[in-house]
Amino acid sequence: MKTLLVELFTEELPPKALPKLGAAFAGSIEQGLRKRGLLSDASRATSFATPRRLAVAISEVRTQGADEQVTRKLMPVSVGLDAEGKPTAALQKKLSALGHADFDVAQLQREGEGKAAQLLLVELARGQSLQVALQSALEEAIAALPVPKVMSYQLADGQTTVQFVRPVHGLVALHGEDVVNVNALGHAAGSLTHGHRFQGAAAISLANAEEYEARLENEGQVIASFEKRRHEIERLLFTRAEQCGDTLGDRADYEALLDEVTALVEMPTVYVGQFEAEFLEVPAECLILTMKLNQKYFPMFLSEGGLSSRFLIVSNMRLDDPRNVIEGNQRVVRPRLSDARFFFNTDKKTTLEARLPKLDAVVYHNKLGSQGERSRRVVAIATLVAHYVQRDDAYQTKVQLAARLAKADLLTDMVGEFPELQGTMGKYYARAEGIDDEVAVAIEDHYKPRFAGDALPRNPVGLAVSLADKLETLVGLFGIGQLPTGDKDPFALRRHALGVIRMLVEREVAVDLSELLRLSAHNFGTQITDPTDALRAFIFDRFAGSLRDQGYTSQEVDAVLSQHPERLADVSARLAAVHAFSALPEAQALAAANKRIGNILKKADSVPASFDAAVLVDAAERALADAMALVLPAASTQFTAGDYTASLLTLAALRTPVDKFFDEVMVNADDPAVRANRLGLLATLHREMNRVADLSKLAT
Repeated sequence: MKTLLVELFTEELPPKALPKLGAAFAGSIEQGLRKRGLLSDASRATSFATPRRLAVAISEVRTQGADEQVTRKLMPVSVGLDAEGKPTAALQKKLSALGHADFDVAQLQREGEGKAAQLLLVELARGQSLQVALQSALEEAIAALPVPKVMSYQLADGQTTVQFVRPVHGLVALHGEDVVNVNALGHAAGSLTHGHRFQGAAAISLANAEEYEARLENEGQVIASFEKRRHEIERLLFTRAEQCGDTLGDRADYEALLDEVTALVEMPTVYVGQFEAEFLEVPAECLILTMKLNQKYFPMFLSEGGLSSRFLIVSNMRLDDPRNVIEGNQRVVRPRLSDARFFFNTDKKTTLEARLPKLDAVVYHNKLGSQGERSRRVVAIATLVAHYVQRDDAYQTKVQLAARLAKADLLTDMVGEFPELQGTMGKYYARAEGIDDEVAVAIEDHYKPRFAGDALPRNPVGLAVSLADKLETLVGLFGIGQLPTGDKDPFALRRHALGVIRMLVEREVAVDLSELLRLSAHNFGTQITDPTDALRAFIFDRFAGSLRDQGYTSQEVDAVLSQHPERLADVSARLAAVHAFSALPEAQALAAANKRIGNILKKADSVPASFDAAVLVDAAERALADAMALVLPAASTQFTAGDYTASLLTLAALRTPVDKFFDEVMVNADDPAVRANRLGLLATLHREMNRVADLSKLAT
């Protein structure tokens, strides 16, 4: 067995898609060969992806797939053989169609007995050759690539049109030293690959598959592995930053750009550029976004904090004298930074308040009106939310101001150029006007959390406005039937729902969810249909998934959420209580009993809400009632105090009397009065046991 190399040499591939394309190409080729029996357990695939190639090297690849025994079910014995055991015309026709016209029917196997008996043809199927298997795997891989946008182009014959992500100019398929005769997209496989467009060997004739990566790097000046290239870029970035006495900042902030530049270069190097310090008067976020988004530069930060006037350029050209490259990039970035400075200074000439009337001319949604209407709804909802967060008048005033100004920066030149700076620029413009800093920060934070794991708003004002903004979006879009479907969620409603959940839970906002949704819906008037029930179910579904991701079992989550707790801030304490209860030796018995009680009550025609201890006649039911009289008041007091764990642990003392009750007492007694009283006893017990969670959900 030898190493197999497959490479598609192309024109420049889309950089943001390159990592996925490389992984998908390699994975699909490997899977295609594995399912055809060409690989061993020790076979390993190595993916390669550069701006101009997708490739994979797979170790331990066979020349021929293993033979397999194939069993074909032909037909019932009664149809295939006559009374004398000779083949019928139907069987002969079937065997002939399978290429076995002269097959000895005595060699056919049988399965089953009597009328169900079947004739089976067992034969040895020869494994596919590498050439056949690779051709199929290659075609499957090309068809299955996650291509963002397909191109149609003509082949060299001037007549044939093919489709691929970018035009293909070469195909390599080597098994050890041997070329595998396959073809793809108009190219027959060979052993010729190509180096760096400017600084490497134009053509490299490979002697065998295993030398591919080393020769590409040494002769072609191409680091073929995406992962190795990214690691090398990051190493160079760190080295340059340290030489300057600066830092790169948090990895999370530059990771996406690192992936993008890795997909733009084949043999990276890093140079240091610089801009005039006067540009640092512009908010750092504007300069950073300009450099990263437009120029693919890495901004650097001073060791003592703040943006540096130096930046890093990842280049595809390793030069002894890079002055022209550096100066060229510095000339290019200056106009960008000048534009940012112009936008910032121009925007500050108009107050946020003065921009608000123009929001009425900006369409938000054709069924929900303008951004101005939306802004007024956010103010109204934020005022309601603020009542549950903090009740003093000064706080209410700040919330209303922040909510009113939150969308004003949408009309600024800076946000028009860089929509990613929504909220951020509002904060800077508010500060420039001398607006209270708590309000300014809230304007920026009202978009938070923007993604999973993002920080929550930093102050109570931002919390109220952020909740209002997300509730307005959820209620409005649900109210017009604009719900997410499958993996499509164009308005990010799932993310908004998780944001609402996190804020209510982590900031412990004491508000009933249904009330909050109804009050929010009221602000839309007749524009929408009240979506409270559907939206509440949607939020709980997202909440359940989030809790499972945190490590709680499905049974624990279901036990708590099936009770539809209105205060989401209470759910964590309830889950902790259920988790502690589940660890008790009494838990399963009580959960099973709880489930049994629930089933009994469901089947009963009518169930009294309470019971009369004087009517209890059996010793076991009296013992249960006595135990309940001792345990339930204590559990109820603990529940009311919010000590859910203690409440459930207290209820565990009922296990023995509950077990004895079901062992010795017939609930459905002949006497209607006795039966009704026993149902009332169980209903009381069931109600009290399930205040924290539906314990029956824990039964296995």
